[in-house]
Amino acid sequence: MGAAALRLTGVRYGLPFPLLNPDEESIVPRAWRIGHGGGLDPDWFDYPSLLMYAMAPFQHWADDPSYMAGRLVVVALGLAGIAAAWWLGGRAYGTTAGFVAAAVTAVEVTHVQYSRMAVTDVPMTLGVAVALGLMIARRLPAAGIAIGLAAGFKYPAFTLLVPLLVAGWGQWRRLALSAGLASLAFLATSPFFAIHLGEAVGDVGRVQRFGRQGWLGFEDDHATPIAFLDRLWEGMGPALLVALLGLVLALTARTHADRILVAFVLAYFATLLPLDAHFDRYVLPLIPALGALAGRVRSLAPVTLLLLVVPLVWSIRDTQTLTRTDTRVVAHDWMERNLTPGVLVAADPSTAVPQTLRVIRLALPGPGRPQDPERDLARLRELGVGFVLATGAVADRVAAAGNRYSRVTRFYDQLEQEENRRFYRVGTGKLAGPWVAVYEL
Repeated sequence: MGAAALRLTGVRYGLPFPLLNPDEESIVPRAWRIGHGGGLDPDWFDYPSLLMYAMAPFQHWADDPSYMAGRLVVVALGLAGIAAAWWLGGRAYGTTAGFVAAAVTAVEVTHVQYSRMAVTDVPMTLGVAVALGLMIARRLPAAGIAIGLAAGFKYPAFTLLVPLLVAGWGQWRRLALSAGLASLAFLATSPFFAIHLGEAVGDVGRVQRFGRQGWLGFEDDHATPIAFLDRLWEGMGPALLVALLGLVLALTARTHADRILVAFVLAYFATLLPLDAHFDRYVLPLIPALGALAGRVRSLAPVTLLLLVVPLVWSIRDTQTLTRTDTRVVAHDWMERNLTPGVLVAADPSTAVPQTLRVIRLALPGPGRPQDPERDLARLRELGVGFVLATGAVADRVAAAGNRYSRVTRFYDQLEQEENRRFYRVGTGKLAGPWVAVYEL
């Protein structure tokens, strides 16, 4: 009940706009279209299709894409992921380890945050936990199906083929059958990946390329291994130390469960090393396995559970913020009341623009990305833009790395002229979210 309360509190944040995570805007409208008879082809392959298909039935009665319905689906999958972590830990090391693994997953900050977002990371984490548990139980064909379903949520789940190889070493026919079932399960849940193979591979390659080049906000991070260890610490707190101790012990003991969990943790972490975009969600699939490894150290189980008070407090603190109104919702309502219908607005990403207005979406800056020609006041005036909607969710990250984004920094500096600003709010008091401003050109 406590895990559900953590995830449900704040689940309405920013609604009816996808302000918790910009990827919601890519996933939920496609699920809505599928649910309203628009066909099963998502025509978009940055992520596989399974989550869209899972959401589609719950979009059927909504007149517009329902982000709330999409988030509730992920909440349910997140709670199922806690149960899967309990089962994984129990299969690996016994009842105590199962309890520790479930507790880690229940309070881990990133898992709590992403369990209320209509995106793919928590559903994939559920699939990872189930697949690992099936491997430990020596049910390789079922594990293969689970791998395919997990990859149907998000492609990196195919890393599970590494522990599958370890689990089935020497059982070549069962191993081949299991790998084949993984492919079939993936294609069953994302059939248009094969139908539009060239386009799909191009989308996946583009996403991977952006990940290797980095992302706005990570320019001054530590080296990749340290950055992702830092993300794990921010999610698990000091319980991570017990999990790493369990990993070391598993490397030396090498039981059947040890080999499988170690193979997954090391293989998955290796896939993160080429990335310069250090999103916290990228470490989520490691959480159930690390929770089980923390439970492996049975003598420290009471200490581990006590240490989990730290991420629990962090999660509660973050959740409290989500009970407030987002500044970008306030800006949306102000524009709806004060701007002439049909006026053209240039808007930063991660903002909400009334449907009564026309909008030009400004591109998100980032390492290796071309300059957006629309981030120029003279150009915007030529296009007939009347207002610019800016937000600290973008501008503050640009300012923090201003030497790398001099042109974009100059764009925001030009906007910041007192006579131009018509509206400004910052997330204080009863408001949350980044600062947001509307400038008249």
